[in-house]
Amino acid sequence: MNILSLLLAGGRVPAILGRWRCFPVPLGSSLFQSLHNSCCRKKSTAPKKIIPHVDFSDENAKESGKALDKLFSSEQQASILHVLNTASNKELEAFTLLRGKKSLSIVEHREKFGPFQNLESLMNVPLFQYKTTIQVCNSILNPETGGKKRKLQENRLLRKLIKPEIGRERLKAINSIVSIVSGTRRIAWAHLDRQLAVLDWQQTEYCRLMKGTYLSSAYLEEISSVVSKMPKADFYVLEKTGPSFQNSSLFPILLHFHIMEAMLYALLNTTFTRDGRHQVLSMNRNAVGKHFELMIGDTRTSGKEVVKQLLSESVLKEEPRVFFPPDKIVRYRQMFSSTEQYRIEELYDSLLQAIAFYELAVFNTES
Repeated sequence: MNILSLLLAGGRVPAILGRWRCFPVPLGSSLFQSLHNSCCRKKSTAPKKIIPHVDFSDENAKESGKALDKLFSSEQQASILHVLNTASNKELEAFTLLRGKKSLSIVEHREKFGPFQNLESLMNVPLFQYKTTIQVCNSILNPETGGKKRKLQENRLLRKLIKPEIGRERLKAINSIVSIVSGTRRIAWAHLDRQLAVLDWQQTEYCRLMKGTYLSSAYLEEISSVVSKMPKADFYVLEKTGPSFQNSSLFPILLHFHIMEAMLYALLNTTFTRDGRHQVLSMNRNAVGKHFELMIGDTRTSGKEVVKQLLSESVLKEEPRVFFPPDKIVRYRQMFSSTEQYRIEELYDSLLQAIAFYELAVFNTES
């Protein structure tokens, strides 16, 4: 029973309506007519008048389209439209900003609605807004050349490979480097020129600084003694190591490596600096491992077999990857054989790091 029925019957409104009390309502009163109209009128069967939806962004889109025409000359617009209307999906993907779904959306829109008549029509393509359209048009007018892309890739590689950053011109001018790898008991270094000829390759042991407590002066004296034995070179390349912090037992080793790296960096720069420019770089250890396919997951394996193969090739091949001078090859082979059973990783790694530095950081920047 609705409210109107109750009113007509003169009944009492249920408690759900609160403390309202019933009262007589004349049938001809305006209140009765209002209630009757609101509660009892039939649903209209006449079709509803559809009011068209007005998108207030339409005006903004038109203004943006006009702005596009002002940003680019008629010749530039013709060039952009030519690419948009003729390039295949693969050709469009050559532009960095059109990779993925954007290039496919352009082709699909073109096939469905015909060629683009103006730059404004590009904004009708999904994923294309005003700013995106401007960026795409600029990228079409000024595409990245293959050489520019290659340089960008090389710069990204260099930033991951060596620290601190160094100019390409300095890398091209390198004649020789000393590659240095330190462990918990010894330091090894390899001196190579740009023809990958091994000029010097040796190791030296120092006091076991990992055991016991030593003053800073003990580190200084020990490392200074090692640096005094190293030859002059254009750059000194240190191995950048990074054991996981998740294993707390490795923290003393990590701390030792950081101390060694910092002291070598300071002493080498002080000893061999030229024109006030730094001569010491740090090279990513895992990058060297990947270069020689020594990585298993995040773990780097021994480079012993690679070094052994390099020594053999220097005798058996006319153009070996690494050249060991005839007057030193016997000594180096004997040194390798004498340490083979002890797996002197620092000795192997210093040579591999030097080769990787030239092949990844120097030779790649010369093309």
